[in-house]
Amino acid sequence: MKDSINIAVVGLGQIGIYLLNELNTKKKEIKIKTGKNINVTAISAKNINKKRRFKINKKIFFKNPLDIFKKKKIDILFEAVGLSDSISKKVVETALKNKINVITPNKALIAKHGDYLSKLAEKNRVNLEFEASVAGGIPILRTIKEGLATNKIKKVYGILNGTTNYILSEMENTNETFDKVLKKAQKLGYAEPGNPKLDLNGFDAFAKVRILSALAFNNKISNHKCIMEGIENIDLKDIKIADQLNLRIKLLGITEIINGKLFETVHPCLVSKKTYIGNVNGVMNAVITEGKPVGESILQGEGAGPGATSSSLLSDLLSVLRGNIKYPFGIPSNKRKSVKVFNNDQYSNSLYLRFEVKDRQGVLSYITNRLTKYKISVKRIIQTPDKRNMRATIVIITHKTTEINIRNCLSIFKNNKNILKFPTLIRLYN
Repeated sequence: MKDSINIAVVGLGQIGIYLLNELNTKKKEIKIKTGKNINVTAISAKNINKKRRFKINKKIFFKNPLDIFKKKKIDILFEAVGLSDSISKKVVETALKNKINVITPNKALIAKHGDYLSKLAEKNRVNLEFEASVAGGIPILRTIKEGLATNKIKKVYGILNGTTNYILSEMENTNETFDKVLKKAQKLGYAEPGNPKLDLNGFDAFAKVRILSALAFNNKISNHKCIMEGIENIDLKDIKIADQLNLRIKLLGITEIINGKLFETVHPCLVSKKTYIGNVNGVMNAVITEGKPVGESILQGEGAGPGATSSSLLSDLLSVLRGNIKYPFGIPSNKRKSVKVFNNDQYSNSLYLRFEVKDRQGVLSYITNRLTKYKISVKRIIQTPDKRNMRATIVIITHKTTEINIRNCLSIFKNNKNILKFPTLIRLYN
């Protein structure tokens, strides 16, 4: 690679503008570590006049990022738009076809089109780097690709979304409602100011799970239907009850090989306060790998915010500047296999079920009878009456049961006039 490197940054949102400032202020440091001079010669975003955290050089601004390829000679392109398709895919695809190295934090793009884009990168002998797409500043992808390269990994799990972890931790610490804490997260830049839905509904964490699966197990990115639940239905009441049980609620992403089949999921879990994962709080992420011969490895760090993401983006940049052309998923695309999928119906856990009911005789026995009918045995019951409103909260902790049993069972409670809302379900992490 030549000594003087031309860089384009496409997308100047929270991450893109922070990254641009890092590139402009750390040129000397990058030169010392790689021997390369970097020059940002093109930037692109929707609006040239938008108020931004750092000033931009309007002389190198392109409204249409595709014009960059016609008018500038680029060596490395950062894509920070963040869409799974549309202009994000077009820009990355065009760059790779033009033998330009690409670095992106875009987990939605990689989870959907990573197989195709990695083939394109290999064909054109350039790098496609996406360390920043999973777990912010934690170098988990490079750890799996390089540090644990000869280990047989059987499971990867952890807290993969800093926004949701911050919200759950802050609800516990402050006794404030979900909505109040979400607004606080938005002000701090941990949650999208406009629409934070993809963080809250589990999609963001699930895209990361799919990338981790592909790397850990050398398989193609899966596209089967999985259990994906977010934290929108977690109430302050659930946080308080969990605390009484010496548990905490965490949104966990899990991928593992069970009996030779791939299992992937994202959902809230009740975890013991005595466990490591139960004490990863605030905006922190933590990823745990299990494999042979190394056993259990844990990486923890900040998982949300432009600073953590830019740290990983610059790590990828230094890797590219040092001149190694690497397989995006650690092994050649033609060696990555399709894998059979574990039947989600057979996934089994103990469960936390919270019922809001009318305080009437016979309601509890009705609920427990229905659970028994579907072979769900009760381990513990906590009943809290609200005499003034003639209501009660019933929390039931079950023994282990399968997804299909609980799904069939809960559907019965939809139309019962004594049950005031559909039960809240949280799985206990095994």
